[in-house]
Amino acid sequence: MSTETTQSSPEGKNGPVQEERTAPPAETTSTSEPESGSAAPADRRRWIALAIVMTAAFMDLVDVTIVNIAIPRMREDLGASTSAIQWITAGYALAFAAGLITGGRLGDIYGRRRLFLIGISGFTAASLLCGLAPNPDVLVASRILQGGMAAMMVPQVLAIIHVTFPPHERGKVFGLFGAIIGLGAVSGPMLGALLTEWNILGLEWRPIFLINLPVGIAGVLLGRKFISESKAPKALRLDLVGVVLATLALVMLIFPLTHGRENDWPVWGFVCMIASPLVFVAFIAYEKYKIHKDGSPLVELSLFKVKSFAGGIAVQLTFGIATGIFFLVWTLYMQMGLGWSALKAGSTGIPFSIAVSAAAGMSVQKLVPRFGRKVLQGGALVMAAGVLLYIWESDRYGMAITSWQMAAPLVVMGAGMGLIIAPLTDTVLSEVPREHAGSASGLINTTGQMGNALGLGLTSVVFFGFIDDDLIFGPPYVQAFHNAMWWVVAVLVVIFSVMFMLPRKAVPMAEREGGTEHAG
Repeated sequence: MSTETTQSSPEGKNGPVQEERTAPPAETTSTSEPESGSAAPADRRRWIALAIVMTAAFMDLVDVTIVNIAIPRMREDLGASTSAIQWITAGYALAFAAGLITGGRLGDIYGRRRLFLIGISGFTAASLLCGLAPNPDVLVASRILQGGMAAMMVPQVLAIIHVTFPPHERGKVFGLFGAIIGLGAVSGPMLGALLTEWNILGLEWRPIFLINLPVGIAGVLLGRKFISESKAPKALRLDLVGVVLATLALVMLIFPLTHGRENDWPVWGFVCMIASPLVFVAFIAYEKYKIHKDGSPLVELSLFKVKSFAGGIAVQLTFGIATGIFFLVWTLYMQMGLGWSALKAGSTGIPFSIAVSAAAGMSVQKLVPRFGRKVLQGGALVMAAGVLLYIWESDRYGMAITSWQMAAPLVVMGAGMGLIIAPLTDTVLSEVPREHAGSASGLINTTGQMGNALGLGLTSVVFFGFIDDDLIFGPPYVQAFHNAMWWVVAVLVVIFSVMFMLPRKAVPMAEREGGTEHAG
């Protein structure tokens, strides 16, 4: 399950820029407003535009969480290998991460409405390809395309909201947006389980992708009519070389991890993994060159001089690794280890989702304002305690464990996660200069997706590495789950330690800037 939300800001390198906004095609007027500008108060269509972009964000988040629960059925139907089922999820996360910052910048340059429509059209087409995939290779390729299109679509959502609504309405709108995102995180696994179990028209797992078609088509048609165009005339230039280098470094690390085990860990895999940090160093060197050349790097390296931001990026990366490992392994454990149906596995996660939502609300509203960083660190320890309880139950009850016995560790884990995810972004951004808030928030979410992709790749080592024959279901998968959870505990301990780099008590950016809004 992923609860990451991509953010984009209409800010330029040196602070707020003038927003160019034009009415939808049906209009004959055109306006130009400042960055804090909004739609005219009488323009009630802004609420329709809000519903459209929120539905698109909901569709993307559900598509992330809906897939895991159906993976065992996909594997059975398509005869997918271990590496293929990892790439079904990791490919999406990798393409999403690689394109997030670029997608946001393209929206600033060419128009948020235009990029949103391109993204949702491509996402819908990729969903159709996923639903019709005849073999694992086509499904993986379609998922990578889907992730790339999501990277074009999602960064525009908050930017469109930001320029469509006046400052006095944004608080209510962002609160509603958060509720929709929470609903997507909770409903995804159950929706995936229901669609898989219902076997609509004998399509097995395919409706989890095909359900996007009517939603996406409606989003395109209504978006063309109701979403106003906006762009940042002083937006930074594209850094395509930076995108290529960063993506190459990630692929050189993740590809050998997912394919190495099935190929008896060949030499080329180790060469790629060793070379990956070198490519990353080349990426940093190029970003420094880009700063001096035209001031338009993909990543603003000066942000890492802010201790809390550097620590927050490390937290996001490691947290993404932990969740990437857990959610895939957890699904395989219940369905391929314990032999449960997709519906039973999906419903087992309901206590977890409820606990995340409850703890997230309490964390932001009551705990963090009073206790600051300690709440996030407590969340890491609580989540680790929940995983340890799960390990104990898995070992004690073995194949006889029941859903209600899993409820206790899942509630503890969910509470721990909720304490972390809700306040993390604002805490990390609290000491970042306002003019870099947009690029910083985008980088935070990109890093979380990168961590998720890396965690999915690591399942070859921490989970499948403990299974001699992954076609023999039952006890081997249960034991492998037990071993993988120890790795999750270790990562959570690292997260707890890195959180000491966060500020003791963060001041929300809106308050620190005297009420200035930001999309964080």
